[in-house]
Amino acid sequence: MSVSEGGWKGERRGLLGWFGELDRLLTGEYTGVSLLRERGLGISPWRLSACIVILGMSYGICMGLFSVFGEKGPGAMQVVASMVKVPLVFYLTLIVTLPSLYVFNALVGSRISFVGVVRLLVASLGVNVTVLASLGPIVAFFSVCTTSYPFMKLLNVAVFAVAGAFGLRFLFQTLHRMNLAAGPWPTAEAGDEAGPLQPVPDRSVASHVRLVFRLWMIVFGLVGAQMGWILRPFIGDPSLPFAWFRHRESNFFLAVLQALQNLFS
Repeated sequence: MSVSEGGWKGERRGLLGWFGELDRLLTGEYTGVSLLRERGLGISPWRLSACIVILGMSYGICMGLFSVFGEKGPGAMQVVASMVKVPLVFYLTLIVTLPSLYVFNALVGSRISFVGVVRLLVASLGVNVTVLASLGPIVAFFSVCTTSYPFMKLLNVAVFAVAGAFGLRFLFQTLHRMNLAAGPWPTAEAGDEAGPLQPVPDRSVASHVRLVFRLWMIVFGLVGAQMGWILRPFIGDPSLPFAWFRHRESNFFLAVLQALQNLFS
């Protein structure tokens, strides 16, 4: 069922309807160029945010399970902390990076409104967190069957990186389609049939626009990685007692290098 054929009818049917909206986002029903031209990115940031929080909390449970099955360490309180902090990472990153995306978007001549940029970022977080939550059972499996803290740290870094790559890919392609929809060009059918991560073949992104948004994606990734470091711990070091936060030291990238050294030493 397409959006125009009644997909909107389920949006006010509680939690199931909210996840239905997320499902339609993942399948590309909201990102066709014709639909974007007609009504913009027609997602509700509030309903989608509720889904993001629930999915983020579910992944937080999977992260925190490692500390539950250890003989020492933080224990079950780490699960509670991770449930709270995983959604917090994404929304604090959104708050920090939203102004820069809007300014970058304006500098390349886009006519997308501030509200449109907010919806786009929330939609991108929705894709990101959905991929993350889908990989949660894998993280939970290794949380139960391994005792290697460095391995678990690196596994979660890899999972966040994969999910982030999908989210940023969605953001870039949807931003391009929104610019096409806001411009004076005729709507191309290829832009309506393509999936949400598939490039629109009828009109390539200008090189300077592509450069600007790729630079912003790097900024977004760096801010998100460091935000996670600031809010640590998420997994729970088995040699340390529970704490909501650790004292400020080092940075995310040095911690990853240290985990690699510890894993192979």
